[in-house]
Amino acid sequence: MLKSSDPQSQQPHAVVIGSGFGGLSGALRLLAKGYRVTVLEALDAPGGRAYVFRQDGFTFDAGPTVITAPFLFDELWELFDRRFSDDVDMCAISPFYRLRFADGSIFEMTGDREQMRDEVAKFRPSDVAGFDKFMAKSEELVRVGFLDLSQQPFSTLADMAKVLPTMVRLGSYRSVYQDVARYFKDERLRIAFSFSPLLVGGNPFSTTAIYNLVGFLQEKWGVHFAMGGTGSIINAMVKLFKQQNGQIVFNAKVEEITTDGSRATGVRLADGRQITADIVVSNADAAVTYTKLLKNAPRKRWRDRNVEKCRYSMSLFVWYFGTNKQYPDIAHHEILLGERYRELLTDIFDHKHLADDFSLYLHRPTATDSSLAPDGCDAFYVLSPVPHLESGTDWDVEAPKYRDKLARALEATVLPGLTDHIASEHWMSPNDFRDRLNSYKGAAFGMEPQLMQSAWFRPHNKSEDIENLYLVGAGTHPGAGLPGVISSAKVLEKLVPNVATTR
Repeated sequence: MLKSSDPQSQQPHAVVIGSGFGGLSGALRLLAKGYRVTVLEALDAPGGRAYVFRQDGFTFDAGPTVITAPFLFDELWELFDRRFSDDVDMCAISPFYRLRFADGSIFEMTGDREQMRDEVAKFRPSDVAGFDKFMAKSEELVRVGFLDLSQQPFSTLADMAKVLPTMVRLGSYRSVYQDVARYFKDERLRIAFSFSPLLVGGNPFSTTAIYNLVGFLQEKWGVHFAMGGTGSIINAMVKLFKQQNGQIVFNAKVEEITTDGSRATGVRLADGRQITADIVVSNADAAVTYTKLLKNAPRKRWRDRNVEKCRYSMSLFVWYFGTNKQYPDIAHHEILLGERYRELLTDIFDHKHLADDFSLYLHRPTATDSSLAPDGCDAFYVLSPVPHLESGTDWDVEAPKYRDKLARALEATVLPGLTDHIASEHWMSPNDFRDRLNSYKGAAFGMEPQLMQSAWFRPHNKSEDIENLYLVGAGTHPGAGLPGVISSAKVLEKLVPNVATTR
């Protein structure tokens, strides 16, 4: 029997489904509110998308590698009068990203305003003035869209109506790319300052311009890497959670959220165990939560057909590999842009077509932390956006072929001799996002961050259909990305009743 389900306990019991960043952040906030908290994780270790693969002396972070707004972690530790810096060593990265364009030009993004002006001037001197205006707009977006709206619940249409004039004034009806194009004339600069939605599953040509807050967000708080890998943050969160008497159970796949009418009462595991709870918090994919975990519960807004009609993010093919030599000329974060950048994104998001070409994100964490690979070696992963499973691609057949295409492309450009120096490798395809991470349609980031799938239009942090059910993570407000999923737990804290009022 799970201790946290002990009916003799006087503390109200909260069950959290999933131990990703959203689930663990929510679990910590519930502990601070006085709940008895059990986290249930289907995998054999914590992290969800932030799982860690270790093999042949290499450490590979499975998912998130770009850490912005680290103060959000400070806030979690402060709930328990602790300091995040005592448990995790964060290292600032510069440049944030190195972008390599198909024409051979290179743009380095940093947090130094003067350096950025110089970078912009290398491409088009007259765009420097536009850059300054863009950053002023981005600062306002951070103040309104991130520091305010991302941490507020959008439970009613009235909540949405209150902010609608501000969103219109800030041009949220434009796409990220459309908004950026107002400030820059050089096409490469337009791409450089608008690619960031791809890091949270969005198409820059359709994602709401609110996401242009990323520019100033990164400049103000930097881009960081956790020494030991992103998984070291997950491990520190689990340690803090356990120190506060939280319970986490691995290999505990939730099959169903149990209900009494339209009220959540707990969960049923795949092995048949049932765990009762006063509240249930799902860090699972929001679409899967409603269509699978609540398949037997009455639903109004998020019926299967309504979930199906939504637009979902792209998926990913991620190839993790270690080399028995080092590539010191490769930055920590490199973006390799193909000639068909816009057309490729149309293929991925609109046509659901697996194209022959690609644009890539290349991650070399050993540029910052050599402990992630054996001496004289490098650890990498290369991430290629691909359509989710509506494409009909047979990834059991295509995955090895796609891996070989990536290897040839990298060897011909930035990693000479790569195929002769691979010492360890592993990959994830859209099938893994569906089967291992239980993502709807194998979409890597849940619902696409379009305007009409944001804020009130997104699955709410407090379920509209089921009482005592709450949602955190990429599938709910404010959306994907580390700042988003951690902020979803701050929203949760405002919605969950105090312990004294739960019985």
